[in-house]
Amino acid sequence: MGLTASVLAIDAGNSKTDVAIVTADGEVLATARGAGFRPPAVGLDTAMDTLAAPARRALAIAGLTSVTHVSACLANADFPVEEEQLATALHARAWGTTVTVRNDTFAILRAGVTEPRGVAVVCGAGINCVGMRPDGRTARFPALGRVSGDWGGGWGLSEEAMWHASRAEDGRGPATALSRTLPAHFGLASMYALIEALHLDRIAASRRHELTPVLFATAATGDPVSLMIVDRQAEEVVAMAVVALTRLDLVNEPTPVLLGGGVLAAEHPQLNGRIKDLLSDRAPMAIPQAVTASPVLGAALLGLDRVGAREGAQGRLRAHFGA
Repeated sequence: MGLTASVLAIDAGNSKTDVAIVTADGEVLATARGAGFRPPAVGLDTAMDTLAAPARRALAIAGLTSVTHVSACLANADFPVEEEQLATALHARAWGTTVTVRNDTFAILRAGVTEPRGVAVVCGAGINCVGMRPDGRTARFPALGRVSGDWGGGWGLSEEAMWHASRAEDGRGPATALSRTLPAHFGLASMYALIEALHLDRIAASRRHELTPVLFATAATGDPVSLMIVDRQAEEVVAMAVVALTRLDLVNEPTPVLLGGGVLAAEHPQLNGRIKDLLSDRAPMAIPQAVTASPVLGAALLGLDRVGAREGAQGRLRAHFGA
């Protein structure tokens, strides 16, 4: 096969899409970046066109029109039926002979392990968890927010912090420094002013995510309410990880538990330290570690797994991405 391209790797999150063309030897021929992948918001056809732009650009850079296999890890692929629908749509684009679609959390997991074996918890805007074994068995959650039992993630943490801060200011809840630190982030003097500014769109609703780092900074000062919120996030992360480990019969084996996404990759001492303590109690054989490698690396490795890559391909690919 020489340097014939084998894999078109796609990692498409809500905010951006990364694409890589990889040979069977693990050489990266081209990469490209595009906009976020949001089928629920824009419709499947428009979302697929969003993927097409970086995919075609990468193929053109590599001097190719198609590859052996398309390995796509996509946001919003939360159920097998959605993966099948997306795989059909990708196959129709004729970028590869075969196509595999997985939820984008699998890309973070595979990027952090040397074989397809382990569990990953991703805490970014939301929270999700997946696990896999080399025999193909997987563990996963719907991860659709509160409706599917989820709690936390950057967006959820910011809302929780505002809830407690608002109640502290008007007397419905215990005092917390959050009632000062949250509005101060936007140059405001009170939670009342912050609530008004958000309600009247003087501050864009999308900026609420900026309050999550403020929460962690406030927790670092010893604020009891902030610490309580951070500890609950740790509980949620560990609960998901332990369930995934148990489903895969890995709870009593040395198994990597990868911590990814902006909230966990930031390695806040209070959060990540609490996660490690809880894991050591509930799953002592688990090996927690933060993952900062590019998720498209994971999508590419999953693709190489699928095509039976040559010896040394994984190491060559990891070296390219500095992992």
